[in-house]
Amino acid sequence: MSRNLALTIIFSLCIIGPTLVMAAAGFASISALGRNPSSAPRILTAMVLTLLFAEALAVVAFLVVWQLFTPK
Repeated sequence: MSRNLALTIIFSLCIIGPTLVMAAAGFASISALGRNPSSAPRILTAMVLTLLFAEALAVVAFLVVWQLFTPK
């Protein structure tokens, strides 16, 4: 397996994981708001925290992969 192919596959996985988390968080928050609109501030806070952690995980994964694949 070439180095570029491995890098492409790993970067793709680093993108797909947090994207699925963000989609699930968005779907769950919209469903919860549809059921109980009065709890919007708590739902918004939980959704934002979930999105922040997913994005931070993606950035850390990118940095780790980038560091592993930099030429020495």
